[in-house]
Amino acid sequence: MPAHAAISHLSLEHLHAWDQEHVWHAFTQMAEYEPLLIERGDGIFLFDTAGNRYIDGSASMWCNVHGHRHPRLDAAVTTQLGKVAHTTNLGLSNPTTIELARRLVEVSPPGLEKVFFSGDGSSAVEAALKIAFQYHLQADDNKPENITKRTTFVALGEAYHGDTLGAIGVGGVDRFTAMFGPLTFDAIRVPTPGLPAGPPPPSDGGPRTDPSGQAATASETLSRLEQLFVAQSDSIAAVIMEPLVQAAGGILVHPPGFLRAVRDLTSRYGILLILDEIAVGFGRTGRMFACEHEDVCPDILCLGKGLTAGYLPMAATLTTDTIWRAFLGSHADGRAFYHGHTFGGNQLAAAVALESLRLFEDEELLERLPGVISHLERQLQQLADLPHVGDIRQCGLMAGIDLVTTKETAEPYPWEERMGARACLAARSHGALLRQLGDTVVIMPPLSISVDELDMLIAATAAGITSVTGLSGP
Repeated sequence: MPAHAAISHLSLEHLHAWDQEHVWHAFTQMAEYEPLLIERGDGIFLFDTAGNRYIDGSASMWCNVHGHRHPRLDAAVTTQLGKVAHTTNLGLSNPTTIELARRLVEVSPPGLEKVFFSGDGSSAVEAALKIAFQYHLQADDNKPENITKRTTFVALGEAYHGDTLGAIGVGGVDRFTAMFGPLTFDAIRVPTPGLPAGPPPPSDGGPRTDPSGQAATASETLSRLEQLFVAQSDSIAAVIMEPLVQAAGGILVHPPGFLRAVRDLTSRYGILLILDEIAVGFGRTGRMFACEHEDVCPDILCLGKGLTAGYLPMAATLTTDTIWRAFLGSHADGRAFYHGHTFGGNQLAAAVALESLRLFEDEELLERLPGVISHLERQLQQLADLPHVGDIRQCGLMAGIDLVTTKETAEPYPWEERMGARACLAARSHGALLRQLGDTVVIMPPLSISVDELDMLIAATAAGITSVTGLSGP
């Protein structure tokens, strides 16, 4: 019997055992891992190998847009397979990827005209950081002494931009990054504006605070930024931030106008602005890109996750023509961007990304989102009334629900109790798959979710929370 035939007839016991023995799961303590094997999907639902159905309440790690097994997305992949699955983007090109690059330029904020493809969001950030550094190095050959000093990046507290070493350097979620500090660089941090009072801790149990140890208003953070720019603008390569919402930091929603003010400051002092829209792009906040809410055009834009509607790995780093021109010259000049990935610009991913953008138009997805977003806002009030729910933060179709021992003090649970993880695990028995960030339960379903399905998701979330926290206060 061929090997593939033998595997197809394996018992679930074998699969569970092999999963625990051989698969090293991301962000998972494998000593405590209990397998859940997802076999198929349909719309916003996922089905495990036992036939149980779950709402995909985390959009398969925040990337699914149009639901699972959308016939047009499936067909786009199949059609491309009939041509070619992959050829290198290093010095070659292909019609599908070219068309996607053109379409991304058309839908992105004005001024972003060049597209560098990579394989995942963290890689898109790595490319952005290296592009920003090399741009300053090469932007003005007449003044190298002023340019080579620009080696510093500025980021927000609680920032998360990925797990590769450069992305860790500008990240600020210590649980994920602190141990790797000796391997990378340190960004200058400014406080995250508008943190909720008394939030629960991150997964390591430490307090969620800004670098100065106290919460900051938007004006205080902006003041700190301007002080930095006045004192160190000649050494700062770029500011990097997630616009509107810091997703992995705990769904931290910025005050209105903050993004616009940061853009104005960076423009005034000649500092590049890198926007990481990997989690918040492609409709997640109600607009195609979050920065559109405040009419902001960055110098560099990082995209991933929803780029392919959650079908295939692909990311992109978009830049302005001004930045791109600093890399032009003869081979002898050594000005090219010597950075790339084997599967950057992959045709299968490009084909499904193109079809996803067509679906945004044909199904008028952005036009229907405001009603679904408003419905989510109303339904979250059900959760706000629960005795062990503290702050709830929402932007578009993303929400973070803090679990607390008492509403009055917003006192967190001891981190050893893992209340967020337990609430999400409990929600499975009520038909929903959720992810937590410490003791913050995150709701981030596919954008295609209906209001009726959203009601089901909220009900399962509430049931999961109450089953581990109890119905009454302490």
